[in-house]
Amino acid sequence: MIVALAGVFAERSGIINLALEGIMIFGAFIGALFVNQMQQYHVFVLERGAANWGAMQGAVLLTMLVAAIMGSLFSLLLAFAAINLKADQTIGGTALNLLAPAVVLFFIRLIAQQNELRMYTGDAASWFMIKKSYFGLSEVNNFFVDTFLNKVYITTYVCLLLFVILSVILYKTKFGLRLRSCGENPQAADSLGINVVKMRYLGVAISGALAGMGGFVYTLTTSNCVANGDVAGFGFLALAVMIFGNWKPLNIAGAALLFGLFKCTAASYSTLDINGNGEYLLLRLSNDPVWGKLLNANFYRLLPYLVSLLVLAFTSKKSRAPKAEGIPYDKGQR
Repeated sequence: MIVALAGVFAERSGIINLALEGIMIFGAFIGALFVNQMQQYHVFVLERGAANWGAMQGAVLLTMLVAAIMGSLFSLLLAFAAINLKADQTIGGTALNLLAPAVVLFFIRLIAQQNELRMYTGDAASWFMIKKSYFGLSEVNNFFVDTFLNKVYITTYVCLLLFVILSVILYKTKFGLRLRSCGENPQAADSLGINVVKMRYLGVAISGALAGMGGFVYTLTTSNCVANGDVAGFGFLALAVMIFGNWKPLNIAGAALLFGLFKCTAASYSTLDINGNGEYLLLRLSNDPVWGKLLNANFYRLLPYLVSLLVLAFTSKKSRAPKAEGIPYDKGQR
């Protein structure tokens, strides 16, 4: 959801950002490296357990900020190519998608002498996951506590808060109106005194910050804070969510929930009690001699990507992209 919003900020300013995947990969590497270095040099008192959970959450927030800053800087390569050099934005984004994993794997080999960079010690769940025992609620068992305060990451709530704030900024502020005008009719915006180049740079920079942050969130919550030059296509899924959501934050939130549902189904199908009777229906189907050939583990892993293709096939005709996206701005053109 947060990476799809990153795409919205770039494309509402008039720049096609196909480099979300590459920026996520770069942000994941920066986040994993920063956590590794904080542990190695004891920047924070990072001890596992309830006594220091506040310090550990502070470390996560600081890492999110660092990943956002570096993602923003990395995205400026796209901005420079698209705005100053007037290069084809699709090719520029594709180039960054190819560049990011190569650069990341190069530095991982230099730093770790292997193909992946891990935490210096421990694992992400035991270090950074919030548990209800931290709040003295170990004996409490109810839906609210078990869902929102137990075995969750603070990144979820930070991203939700950022999503709301940035959506309001995009649609309810003067800055948001100016940014969107640059993606619809930059010549008209320029005639009213709006600096189109500046606004497009800002749009891409915000986009890069969100995508870089999203890369760290991905590696922290799904890959045990390991960087290996891959984010499993989540950047392209975010693009699909953005298009399906028609470049509108509220629609994007709904689309992200849809894709998230299928992603979670793929991760937990073997323990998912759909009927509420203690019987794991999806697991039983997977073990069935007939259905198991189709509904195996690989089928459930395929679902998010398959659904994205189907949804885009049926909804892309109704999608309305910003009119001036992908078109280099020429001040003298009318």
